[in-house]
Amino acid sequence: MCSFYLFVALVLLPLFNTQSFAARSIDFHVGVILDLNSTTSPVGRIGMRCLKMALDDFYSVHGDYKTRLVLHPVDSNGSVVNAGGGALHLLRDVEVDAIIGPQKSAQVNFVMDLGDKAHVPIISFSATSPSLVHQTPYFVQTAQSDVNQVQAIASIIKAFSWTQVVVIYEDTEFGNGIIPFLSNALQDVNARVPYRSVLRESATDELISNELYKMMTNQTRVFVVHMTQFLGTRLFLKARELGMMTEGYVWIITSGMTDLFSSISSDVAEAMQGVLGVRPLIPKSNELNSFASRLRTIRQDNPDKYQDEMGIFGLWAYDTLWALGLAAERVGSSRSSSSTTENETRANFASPFTYKVSETGPEFLEAFLDTRFSGLSGEFHLVEGQLNQASYEIVNVVESIERPVGTWTPFSTSRATFRSIIWPGDSTKPPRGWEIPIKGKKLRIGVPKKLGFNDFLQVQTDNQTNETLVSGYYKAVFDSVMHALPYALPYEFVPYSFIKPGCSRNGNYNDLVFQVSLQNDYDGALGDITITANRSDYADFTMPFAEGGVACIVPIKSEDVDDLLIFLHPLTIQLWLTTAILYISTAMVTWILAKRVVQSSRETLSQHVGMSCILPFFPGEPIEVILICLILVTWAFVANLLSSTYTASLSSRLTVANLRGSVTNVEQLIANRDYVGYQDGSFLENYLIKLGFDQAKLKNYTSADGCKQALSLGSKNNGISAYCDVLPHIKVLLSQACGKYVMINPVYRTDGFAFAFPKAFPAVAAISRAIIRLMENGTIHNLEQQFLPKPECEVSDSSSPPLARVSLRSFSVLFAITGFVTLTCFFVSLALNLHNKTPLDQRIADLRANAYSRIRRYLKRDHLHSSPPAIEIAQIGQVAEIRPSSNDDVMEIEVIPSDH
Repeated sequence: MCSFYLFVALVLLPLFNTQSFAARSIDFHVGVILDLNSTTSPVGRIGMRCLKMALDDFYSVHGDYKTRLVLHPVDSNGSVVNAGGGALHLLRDVEVDAIIGPQKSAQVNFVMDLGDKAHVPIISFSATSPSLVHQTPYFVQTAQSDVNQVQAIASIIKAFSWTQVVVIYEDTEFGNGIIPFLSNALQDVNARVPYRSVLRESATDELISNELYKMMTNQTRVFVVHMTQFLGTRLFLKARELGMMTEGYVWIITSGMTDLFSSISSDVAEAMQGVLGVRPLIPKSNELNSFASRLRTIRQDNPDKYQDEMGIFGLWAYDTLWALGLAAERVGSSRSSSSTTENETRANFASPFTYKVSETGPEFLEAFLDTRFSGLSGEFHLVEGQLNQASYEIVNVVESIERPVGTWTPFSTSRATFRSIIWPGDSTKPPRGWEIPIKGKKLRIGVPKKLGFNDFLQVQTDNQTNETLVSGYYKAVFDSVMHALPYALPYEFVPYSFIKPGCSRNGNYNDLVFQVSLQNDYDGALGDITITANRSDYADFTMPFAEGGVACIVPIKSEDVDDLLIFLHPLTIQLWLTTAILYISTAMVTWILAKRVVQSSRETLSQHVGMSCILPFFPGEPIEVILICLILVTWAFVANLLSSTYTASLSSRLTVANLRGSVTNVEQLIANRDYVGYQDGSFLENYLIKLGFDQAKLKNYTSADGCKQALSLGSKNNGISAYCDVLPHIKVLLSQACGKYVMINPVYRTDGFAFAFPKAFPAVAAISRAIIRLMENGTIHNLEQQFLPKPECEVSDSSSPPLARVSLRSFSVLFAITGFVTLTCFFVSLALNLHNKTPLDQRIADLRANAYSRIRRYLKRDHLHSSPPAIEIAQIGQVAEIRPSSNDDVMEIEVIPSDH
């Protein structure tokens, strides 16, 4: 009997404990709104299966948790109304604490409002539209927002230098939400979106075909497809049917289709060969491998069910339920039953949408947003109500698999990360991203046909075959550039005549560029086409291949070297006047000083001047003599420099007189209101008017011979005083007419010659890069040497400088020095004369004594013992003879009476 009761106790005790635990557990009711039986999208089925697996796995690991999640699935059947009705049922009848779903973005837009009013979190792992975020604080996006993948798509466009992209998307909340962000991302990588193709979910096959054919007739060949699987698969089947899955095309699909590629049919997979796709990068882990193995087992055990593969949406659903379980446990015992406030009951009394407001909803939402862990899809971390941005994997559809070819991270990306890619048509060469539209087999390149100025480009028409014959430097450069492109680009030349048969004007360069922008008869243009701001408004230009700039030439003016006053030209008038004044002043001071010395002696002025160059070397000579010599030496130095400068300047003027132009600069032309010529059809008319020229004074010429003849006539004879043109043509004119014209200053800066193409022409960047390469390797320089006419003489880049005249400033320092010396000597002499009161007889005696002493020292220094000759000393009416005595230190002086 005891053994029986023991057996009953052992059997019933676990049941009792289980029931007691169940009674103690706290349930959190979670509604699930998905398209559970959809035939167009497997996301709902995959999500529900993963939620159930996550529920089992979570509580097998956390069996000690006192909270339990209870799922309440609702099938929305792809309808917004059903999704809204299901949400209302879950909020009002079940009183759920959270809702997972709905599946589509359009359904979420309606349901999130209900959750906001009920304070119940609406959590979606499949709605990826970025427009849903921040509409209500109670909506949480546990999937990667579509805005995160636009940078990965833009990195592909940038890596292969594609400049134009066509975006194809469906007209739904899912499709429209990504477009603003995608456009901005493409703009950041200098890619333009020339066309957007919008398709409704209900679009027929005929409508899809018509839309594809429209895109086929355009030149862009890079397409980004953002659609659900149902519409996207139909699009690719039609694209293959129209031949748009061949070589030269680029197709990029977003993560919405990339993640579900494994569930598409074999014929769709075959149609998508060569497609590139982006999807969130899933880190490898043992837990992920185990989960995938279990999911395959379920599929094998249920062969009659949908054979859906594991995808990123299923992993997000799995991690979402784990996050809810962790958040529920954090809220724990603070959870209480829902209640309805009195005011809300009254306000919603007559409304069919009456439901209670959750008291624990805000706390539950906060706990869920703060949850962070490592899940199957990677790091589960919510930032501002959405899953934190992760890295993206770039895959290539090859046969029936998606082959990884690159990885994009939020921090860096480059083309080097891409592995080999198989493009549509089984091509391994990256497509250029655009093709010539099917309406034209070749690019039609317009070439200007004109009467003159054909040194760089010659355009002729064969009268028999009517074929356009193009030759010259510009044509050779264009051919070389097009051959240097990484792809073949066929083209043909189409003439654009500037002159009608009656010799009247038919157009100009502006008209040619404008016709290129219209793309009616021309797809591009080459020639003497200068890049201007006006032309850039309606056309795109390549990198310039020839120098730019605007310059003017004038006839050379010959100066008359037989001019009677040409000797005055080297020096300025101020310098001539200053020199004359200084010369006269110096002469006057010298005469005054010399006169004083003459007055102090009986010598004549000529005698004293002769002694002035000898006596200063002997001490004791009058100070005036020394001052005179100082003045003369200083003035002689200045006069010698002035004479040398004058001689050099005169020689220079006589040498370069024939190199000067009739005018020296453009400002002088404008001030003189001279007639000026320019090349007919160019941009120079408006350019010269902006510089200040009178439009009535401008004349256009169709040939170089015409402007040469006009230059020879001059403005006064119904010709022109100057001719203005771009630098290449100016240099040709100067080289062909040596010694006749000269370039005047300034040379105005402009952009050079370039090839013109329509706006957003895809090949402009590639052509510009080819031009740069050919410039660097010398190809364009060699073509210039080969095709351009050989100059008959060397051409200077600038005009001969005007002949300068020596100015007063050049000699100001020397004149100041000589003036200072002259004045100083004059005032010193004046001061000595005023203070010197010695009588005249005494001064004469001193002069004699000084002369005697100097002679004695001279004789002693030379040790002369022979009798010196007699020295006559001029006195008033007497002659003295000096003889040496027996004493060396004494000289005998005998006064000889003079008859005079």
